[in-house]
Amino acid sequence: MPIIAPSLLAANFLNLDAECKTLNESQADWYHLDVMDGRFVPNISFGPMLIEFFRKATTKVCDVHLMIEEPEKYTEQFKNAGADILTVHLEACNHLHRNIQQIKGLGMKAGVALNPHTPVASLADILHDIDLVCLMSVNPGFGGQKFIPFTLEKIKQLRKMIDEKGLQVHIEIDGGVALENAASIIAAGADVLVAGSTVFKSADPAKTIQQLKQL
Repeated sequence: MPIIAPSLLAANFLNLDAECKTLNESQADWYHLDVMDGRFVPNISFGPMLIEFFRKATTKVCDVHLMIEEPEKYTEQFKNAGADILTVHLEACNHLHRNIQQIKGLGMKAGVALNPHTPVASLADILHDIDLVCLMSVNPGFGGQKFIPFTLEKIKQLRKMIDEKGLQVHIEIDGGVALENAASIIAAGADVLVAGSTVFKSADPAKTIQQLKQL
């Protein structure tokens, strides 16, 4: 079964306590927490302080996705806030191997995210050092966008790379994941689904998570 990681970016921030309670009682596996700085992406979301509150609200994995410039300056803050997985963008890191070493040195699992235009082949020399690849299936910065179809081909390419190397690396898909396309995403080789609007804008978020989990 896929790992379901609802994106709290789509939650009702006036009612976060109830939203967390819903996730905790659901079949969701991870909390996906999107950090945006207004520089790397054209939007600003939240930072370590809010993640610290999420950490206190759940025992589930806190999967923190940094859509920010110079992530190395803030890695320790996110560790202290309670991140279990810390994902940085390849496009934002001049020294990606050093960034990965820093994350792992602090005791977190390390992920690398790729924007839609970035080929999966760019991960060839770092894949054995990481725990997760987050393929952006929309252009990062805003929720509620439509899934980019070519992502399915990128998933297949990445799955082949991972399997040929005999690695245990999660393939996470972030953006436009819906009940209508989730099965094809999983069939292509992904095992972690980030779902924001699909979960939190549905009439019954817990049921929607259950439906995704059973695909």
